[in-house]
Amino acid sequence: MQHFTLHTDIMINQRILAHFNESAELKARAAEVLAGPIANAVELMFSALSNGNKILACGNGGSAADCQHFAAELVGRFERERLPLPALALTTDTSIITAIGNDYSYNEIFSKQVQAFGQAGDVLLAFSTSGNSANVLAAIDVALERDMRVVAMTGKGGGAIGKKLTEADVHICVPHDRTARIQEVHLLTIHCLCDGIDVALFGGDAND
Repeated sequence: MQHFTLHTDIMINQRILAHFNESAELKARAAEVLAGPIANAVELMFSALSNGNKILACGNGGSAADCQHFAAELVGRFERERLPLPALALTTDTSIITAIGNDYSYNEIFSKQVQAFGQAGDVLLAFSTSGNSANVLAAIDVALERDMRVVAMTGKGGGAIGKKLTEADVHICVPHDRTARIQEVHLLTIHCLCDGIDVALFGGDAND
């Protein structure tokens, strides 16, 4: 096993500290900007779930993992024992995704699933760090056609997604241009959403 040189070791340590510091600074700054939209998203999701509707989630790459993380917290649990809540990640069925991608277009891998599973009153949780993912934009189009509401999680100014949303939707746009930092705030936002949903539905605190 090759060991780092002293110079390389110092450089890597400095880069690690820079990552932590930039992430912490962004989270502190973003909290003031995003607390309101996150609370609005909690209210939208609470309303859907309490009316018997569900949440569908879509995104690519790291954002696909965020979709699965969110769905797992709702269907399983976040920090308290409760009944499962209906959430579905549209990123997990490789047969559906590859069939649609092969027979139609990669841009339709989410929109066709929204057509299949989405109903009026459901919520689409749409992730795109750039705000310009074509397949996420297509899914939003279908969701709006079906009278679903959209919670969009973006960065880099929100891109085309920010322009597509209606006043009834919620835009959580991380004020940063670096994908890694945006994704880190998206993960924290997922936990805020899950906590807010649990409190709105069941009251109190998981630790009470």
